[in-house]
Amino acid sequence: MSASKLFLAIEIGGTKLQLVLGDATGRIQVRRRLVVVPAEGADGIRRQIARTIPELLADQKIAAVGVGFGGPVDWRTGKINRSHQLAGWSDFALADWLRTQTGTEVFVDNDANVAALGEALGGAGVGLNPVGYVTLGSGVGGGLVTDGRIYHGAPPGEAEIGHLRLDRSGTTVEARCAGWAVDARIRELNRQAPAGVLARLVGHETRGEARHLVAALGQGDAAAGRILREVAEDLAFGLSHVVHLFHPQVIILGGGLSGVGEPLRAAVAAALKDFTMAAFQPGPEIRLAALGEDAVPVGALLLARANS
Repeated sequence: MSASKLFLAIEIGGTKLQLVLGDATGRIQVRRRLVVVPAEGADGIRRQIARTIPELLADQKIAAVGVGFGGPVDWRTGKINRSHQLAGWSDFALADWLRTQTGTEVFVDNDANVAALGEALGGAGVGLNPVGYVTLGSGVGGGLVTDGRIYHGAPPGEAEIGHLRLDRSGTTVEARCAGWAVDARIRELNRQAPAGVLARLVGHETRGEARHLVAALGQGDAAAGRILREVAEDLAFGLSHVVHLFHPQVIILGGGLSGVGEPLRAAVAAALKDFTMAAFQPGPEIRLAALGEDAVPVGALLLARANS
């Protein structure tokens, strides 16, 4: 396919909405980043999309549309199952609606799957196969790309890494490693050790405390180091099931918490070895995501290219 062909990619999340134009290589050429107003729900997002598409496309002709949606979807039909963050998406036929807006074919998938595709073909997973991906943000999502395509299990199966259980009581990876879960750990630890570096950096904040981990780790804070080890071990234990079942060549860490960087990557890599059977050593390489906030848009461009 000619790289000169244009595709439209849309990222729809609970707090972020992006529309981009790009080519068949996944290179973004034009971007529109819009702010989601939660009170306006799904209707508000659809109005934003409907206003932006004509302005973004202008006289441009696109070959197809790819969408990464923040929630469970039926990727075969492009129908939304639900959003866990915004009302008004349940059972909405998103692909059909976007066809009326663009006049072309539309392909919809879960945003973590789409990000996995972006990283596999245009980011940290280039040249490796299979590629596992986990996003650590407001929730924990995941995707698996094999032979350059998103892996889908039997309907409604997906690579729901965040819902892997860590024990028989029902504790999940998401309950231990999502951003809100790490924030809660920091709040509890700060109550126990209010004089520490991390506690001082957090101050009286009651949301988003995890963003201070990098600075606290840089200052050698013991509390920050303890939280990092706990998160890394919990995540590695969950990922060990992925390793034993699917044997990815690489597992990529994305999402906001991956901003902790090398300390997190190294801690997960070390812990994963302890949870992996000897026959599968040394196990997959653990890498940090390379595309940042472009993982979903790039993946959506490549999704559109692959299916058109």
